[in-house]
Amino acid sequence: MSEHRRKPPQPQGGGRASARRAAQQRPGRGAPAGRDVPTASHSGPYPQESVPASRAEARRAAQRGAGGRGRGAANSARGAGRPDKRLINYPRSDRDGWKRFVPSWKFVSGTALGFIAVIIAGAGIGIAMVSTPDPNKAAKAQNNVFYWADGSQMVATGGSMNRQIVPISSIPRSMRDAVIAAENESFETDKGVDPMGIARAVWNMGTGGSTQGGSTITQQYVKNTYLDSDQTLKRKATELFIAIRLGVSEDKDTVLAGYLNTAYYGRDAYGIQAAARAYFGKDSQDLNPSECAFLASVLKGPNLYNPDGGIGPAATPELNEDRARKRWAWVLDREVEVGRMDKTERAKYTDKDFPARVESEQARGMTGQIGYLVDTAKAYVMKTKGITVEQMALGGYRIKTTFEKPRVAALAKAVADARDGFIDEKKRPDTDTFVQFGGASVDVKSGALVALYGGPGWDQKYFSNNANTSGVPVGSTWKPYVLAAAMQYGTQNSNGRGISADSKYQANDLTVINNREGRPLRDAKGNPFRQKNESPTAYGYVTLNEAMEKSINVPFAQLIFDVGHTKVRDLAKSTGILEESINPNTDASSALGTSTPSAIRMADSYATFAASGTHHEPYSVTEVEKDGEKLPGFEPPKPQRAMDNAVADNITKVLQNVVKNGTGKEAKKLGRPAAGKTGTTDENKSAWFVGYTPELSTSVVLFRTDPNSPDRKLQSMNGVGAIPSIHGGDIPAEIWTQYMREALKDAPIKEFPEPDEVGVTADSAGAPSPTPSAPASPSPSPSTTPPTSPTPSPSPSKGGKPSCPPWKLYCDPDDPTRGTTNGGTNTGTNSGIIAGTQGGASGSPSPSNSGRPGRPGGTTGDTTGTVPD
Repeated sequence: MSEHRRKPPQPQGGGRASARRAAQQRPGRGAPAGRDVPTASHSGPYPQESVPASRAEARRAAQRGAGGRGRGAANSARGAGRPDKRLINYPRSDRDGWKRFVPSWKFVSGTALGFIAVIIAGAGIGIAMVSTPDPNKAAKAQNNVFYWADGSQMVATGGSMNRQIVPISSIPRSMRDAVIAAENESFETDKGVDPMGIARAVWNMGTGGSTQGGSTITQQYVKNTYLDSDQTLKRKATELFIAIRLGVSEDKDTVLAGYLNTAYYGRDAYGIQAAARAYFGKDSQDLNPSECAFLASVLKGPNLYNPDGGIGPAATPELNEDRARKRWAWVLDREVEVGRMDKTERAKYTDKDFPARVESEQARGMTGQIGYLVDTAKAYVMKTKGITVEQMALGGYRIKTTFEKPRVAALAKAVADARDGFIDEKKRPDTDTFVQFGGASVDVKSGALVALYGGPGWDQKYFSNNANTSGVPVGSTWKPYVLAAAMQYGTQNSNGRGISADSKYQANDLTVINNREGRPLRDAKGNPFRQKNESPTAYGYVTLNEAMEKSINVPFAQLIFDVGHTKVRDLAKSTGILEESINPNTDASSALGTSTPSAIRMADSYATFAASGTHHEPYSVTEVEKDGEKLPGFEPPKPQRAMDNAVADNITKVLQNVVKNGTGKEAKKLGRPAAGKTGTTDENKSAWFVGYTPELSTSVVLFRTDPNSPDRKLQSMNGVGAIPSIHGGDIPAEIWTQYMREALKDAPIKEFPEPDEVGVTADSAGAPSPTPSAPASPSPSPSTTPPTSPTPSPSPSKGGKPSCPPWKLYCDPDDPTRGTTNGGTNTGTNSGIIAGTQGGASGSPSPSNSGRPGRPGGTTGDTTGTVPD
């Protein structure tokens, strides 16, 4: 063949055909590197000449060819050549990158339908497995048994009004209407559940909130059949299934009757029949619309709506009465609103028609102090274990208390003797009516409440526990906290060092009080505020020891500014005083007792001084059994260091001097070492004596208030017992001494520890002695009145009558109209119960490396003071 007819070779790597041939060419495994493999041509008899290129060049040519045809073809080839055999194509195999994780609409809809099917199937199985509640099988209330400290039985409470099931025909239509209107308007048409209420409960449970509220009557009926208090998702789900089953299988009258027959109404009454007997002394079928509205109101929460009162500071008889009246009126109005009562019927019931109640059978069984002891112990158990009032009313608890029967009887007798020799309501009705007594006694070494006096008794229709009542200012019994804070933290005059009781302060009547910046306080008219003493005596400068002995106001009104109000409050709280009972204002009267702790808290707080600065939280229960098993958590509270032992012991020495030479002389009759402080407030609205021995700390309070008045304001005790002015050193000290003598009659006499020296002498501005001087301890001998003092005794315990009864210290008082002892108008009323036996651990000043609180500098943020009118 001619050379001219031979096809010229293509350029290397050029042309589409060449690229295609290169892509088709694959070298054999055994081919030598760098050599092309010949391929036979089907177009002619001669073999194709190989392209003089390397294997790498061929591979690049193949890649260029594939790219020229586009990626879509490659992807289609991959999808077609690798089919997905998974049941669920997720992540999607026919997509690349992030698109593989985008579910298809088939996948989404299928998953949703499957989830719904599972829920429906589970709900169906759950509803089929649960049984409907039977009110006849619901557990009846059992007794709660309380025991004295020695293990003997005190009283068994509850159980007397077990559930008594009545048919719907015995429940008046007005009761049914009132409950439906107040609690579940859609009851007759709903399916037994409230989806929004359930969702709210689940949300609250997940966020730590309350799981109550939003339930239908059907759900509440189901809940009433449970005895445990577990708020778990399992229980909620079970209740839901039962409620749904009831909604579709039972008629509404059966459900409503079951609810009303198992609900708790207070007064230990479970069920409508028991409630009708407990509150109105009649059968349920005889209830009128007003009484039905009342019982429907109580269902809102018996602890807060039973006018007898409940447990906690917000459940006083006054507050509960007010809430019950408002709820009663609302229920009646609500019945009109939803068409279950016509306006004509509603008009028959005005505020004066609020239903009268019979005497509580529960109260009739609680004679003497038993009701107050049980109330205190129940509150402690409920707080410790988180038990509700309804669960406690079901009973079954065996509760051993710290109360000692002989000491409770001794305190009650001391009060009764003072009342018999002091109060004559028939002879002096304008002054001697409504006089109240309260008291508490605490073991110094443990904080155990061994005795209390709460009032004349539940059986006498007096339900407020005066031993655990807030709203009664403590007067000058607050002054030891001011002095203790000065010893612990120092003042702005001592360069951050604690001061001793030998420090001198101006004590003249009507002295101007300066704030921490040295500027005079201002009264309501803008004039410099002058603090008033009990007596007009011109004392001049006196030591703080003498000021405490004579209970002079001016030095302590100034001292609290020099120390700082915050420091005083912190120290008081470290001894167990509850913060909510402390006057939060930075005024002069704060030093003189406008705070309102309970008698229990005052006795426990002073026990901290007796225990050399170690505080024990008060407690009233040592052991609780339920269903034969002891419940944990009732060990005695652990002690806490509240202040240096030297500070506490020096306060004790100062208060011993009050008993030996000052306003607390009545307590000397005890015949053993004792320390204490008297307290009296403006217009003699309250009088206190708080004192202790190394074994016991006891507080006694006297005040006057009408327990039936709406506001229960404190009234002046001037003229009570024909005494122009009552003071803490009179009747309260007499009761204290008589009780302590009996309570400690078999105990050996013990001495208080000798105090170490504490602080420096840091006098107030203007004092004749230099500041500061060498450390000095409080004078062991009683201070004498300066020569400038006039003849009349400066003690604020003056008052009395010519006959000089045994509890009266003074028979010739000077100017009894000068009754101001706290530098301002007292606020607060005897308004409720503060759970003095159930407070949490008290805060304490930051401890130093030695384990005792340090003494930081005497400056605080308190730079101004306000003055009451």
